[in-house]
Amino acid sequence: MSSTASKLRLSGIVSESIVDGPGIRYTVFTQGCPHHCPGCHNPQTHDFAGGYDADIPAMLREIAADPLLDGITLSGGEPFCQPEALLPLAKAVREMGKTVYAFSGYTLEQLLELSKERPAIGELLHLCDVLIDGPYIEKLRDLDLLYRGSSNQRIIDLHEYFAK
Repeated sequence: MSSTASKLRLSGIVSESIVDGPGIRYTVFTQGCPHHCPGCHNPQTHDFAGGYDADIPAMLREIAADPLLDGITLSGGEPFCQPEALLPLAKAVREMGKTVYAFSGYTLEQLLELSKERPAIGELLHLCDVLIDGPYIEKLRDLDLLYRGSSNQRIIDLHEYFAK
C-alpha cells in the first residue's frame, strides 16, 4: 500500500457512468495499484507515480451540479491505497444524499485486517454503501456478471454487513 499522504492521485474521472454501479455515477479512477492482476481492465492505473493530483473541491462542485447523479464509484487502481485522501470526498458525497460504491482488488476481510494498522480504511468502508471486492482473475472471467469481471468477486452491501 502507498503512503498515507492526503493528496488524492487520480488516473481519471468519468462524470456520468452507467456501468460502475446502479444509476448514473461519477466514477473516480484512483492512480496506483499493488495487485497487477493479469488481464486488468485499467493497467494504466497501476503506477503509483502516474496520474495527476485531484482537485477535490472542483470534483464536489461538479457532483453537486449534476442532478442526474445517483452517487460516486471509487475505482482504480486501488482506492483503498488512498483512504485518507478519499475520506473527505466520500463524506461530502454522503452529505449530499448520494451513494458511494467502491471497487477493490482486496477482499473485504483483507481490508478489515489492513484497517487495524490504517484506520482510514475502516472509516472509508463505513462511508461506502457497497463494495465490489476481490482481485480480477482472468480464468474466472464472466461477461454476464453485474459490475464484476470475474466470478470470485463479490457485491457486498456494507450497511447490511456492518449491521450484523
